[in-house]
Amino acid sequence: MLIRRRGRFDRLDAIADGVEELAALTAAPGALRSLIKKDGDELEAHYRHALEELGKKTGMLGLIFRKAQNKIQDPAKLRRLIADLIDREEWVALDADVKGDAYEGLLEKNAQDTKGGAGQYFTPRPLIRAVVDVMRPQVGESICDPACGTGGFLLASHDYIVRENRNLTRNQKKHLKLEALHGVELVDDVSRLCAMNLMLHGIGPQADEAEPPIETEDSLAADPGNRYDLVLTNAPFGKKSSVMVVTEEGEQSREALTVHREDFWATTSNKQLNFVQHVRTILKIGGRAAIVVPDNVLFEGGAGETVRRKLLHECDVHTLLRLPTGIFYAQGVKANSEGLHSAR
Repeated sequence: MLIRRRGRFDRLDAIADGVEELAALTAAPGALRSLIKKDGDELEAHYRHALEELGKKTGMLGLIFRKAQNKIQDPAKLRRLIADLIDREEWVALDADVKGDAYEGLLEKNAQDTKGGAGQYFTPRPLIRAVVDVMRPQVGESICDPACGTGGFLLASHDYIVRENRNLTRNQKKHLKLEALHGVELVDDVSRLCAMNLMLHGIGPQADEAEPPIETEDSLAADPGNRYDLVLTNAPFGKKSSVMVVTEEGEQSREALTVHREDFWATTSNKQLNFVQHVRTILKIGGRAAIVVPDNVLFEGGAGETVRRKLLHECDVHTLLRLPTGIFYAQGVKANSEGLHSAR
């Protein structure tokens, strides 16, 4: 449940269409101070320059503002955004919980837009919390989401560990902030949203003390080599991987993209089956995983049968749970939650 304090979050709703702008002005207070002094075309030019400079930084800020663009071309609206809305809040003094909840609210509002929203990248938070509560992440464990979207599983795992362990040592807190969580996201814009979400919740490095916890990569491209104690993920929607092909005549078509990996049991273009196999690969021996997959994906013939038999033979498949229809923001999605323990 997100309990909103009336007024503060309502003003944030007014800039829901400019998430990057919100990020610029809350994550970089120095940029905000310099913008307050500008107006008109000078303000718009200075803001574009500020975004470019932030994109060149290392660490979380560089990841968040990579390829960022000013979506508010009207200098008057930009001035109102800065002076009348955002500058009235003491962003630096606000707790991470307040800023993080505000940002999560913006992401959820966008996900609920069935026409152009990011519902496919936003797993409903009640489902995530239920999965995390069952999987019980522990202090010192390494946790990965290879299709992290806006970072829901990573945030919920962090919050669960903090909630269940009130007396964490300094080293344990440092590990949880800088080393425990790792996410991979294919879409560049979504990985920036995820990085911003984590940063506003106080997760990740502030400077160069560690690598950002989010990578913008194709998880299925190859075995990354890293192994994790716990993997939590909602595999991307759509059963088939595909690539856009342009013919000599300029016509476009999509062709199935089959993933070939030596660590996979079956070669297939089915994205969900490939993600299940990938999760098994990146689990440590004795590791645990929970995966949200489409309904009946493991009960198909061919590659589905091969993956199912191998899972049952090499892992402890603990639970297959059918989720209610309508739980996702994307329309018509039926899904199962699968829990397994690596027994290799």
